[in-house]
Amino acid sequence: MASPTVVWLIVFCYAPILGLVMAFQDLNITLGILGSPYVGLKNFKFLFTTTDAWVITRNTVCYNLVFILMNMVLAVLMALLLSELRSRIAAKSLQTIYMLPYFLSWAVVAIILSAFLDRDYGLVNRIMMALGKQSGKVDYYTNRALWPPLLVAINAWKGVGYQTVLYLAVISGISTEYYEAAVLDGANKRQQAWYITIPHLRMVISISIIMAMGGIFRGDFGLFYVVTKNTGRLYPVTDVIDTYIYRALTQLSNVGMATASGMYQSVVGLVMVLVVNAIVNRIDPDSAMF
Repeated sequence: MASPTVVWLIVFCYAPILGLVMAFQDLNITLGILGSPYVGLKNFKFLFTTTDAWVITRNTVCYNLVFILMNMVLAVLMALLLSELRSRIAAKSLQTIYMLPYFLSWAVVAIILSAFLDRDYGLVNRIMMALGKQSGKVDYYTNRALWPPLLVAINAWKGVGYQTVLYLAVISGISTEYYEAAVLDGANKRQQAWYITIPHLRMVISISIIMAMGGIFRGDFGLFYVVTKNTGRLYPVTDVIDTYIYRALTQLSNVGMATASGMYQSVVGLVMVLVVNAIVNRIDPDSAMF
């Protein structure tokens, strides 16, 4: 039964590892991987010598940290609220509604957002002009101050529902005896959540954070490239490592640089997983992955 998954992992996850050799080559398609000359760490200099290295690194790391913390807090809060609903139909209906955005592609999200923020046909501009709040059309896709909080909100809207299901599954497995004993001791709902529910969630929360740290140096390409329409004026606040590499490679067509960048992100992600797991091991060994 496991053989299809094992074959899939070998073909799509382990076999491509051999291609990492391209990160150390000046790849020539006519010569192939075996015949292309080696250039050492030259391809890795692309990320560190560019004038935008600090900006794209800062944006990638800071956005991911905010995404991880914000989504975790919102998902736990939503799971706690849904678990208190007595109507099973209402709980399942809300759970389905929260999950729907997760299945939308970023292209669809970009179209929905454009329907609100488009300069000429956007709903926001039309409403504001109808109310007399502005005399002309505002181009929201050039407003840098708007996009950092907007990207955080869009990411939460799309991803929190999926995490909520995970926490709800854990909450449903908590014995009701804990809550019955807490009620007898006079604990209110807030105290029950703080002293019973959240401690039971600590292992899942810790593992989720550890795994998320593996992608701390990876930006969501769809969110930062498609949703922002790759607007040049927004680059200082929306440009991340992945979008920068994509634009550079469409101009330079250097496969070696792309491979080097992907390898760098993967290695740093592995180091972050090991470091965060070691920290969790010291604080609470039962909540660590290994």
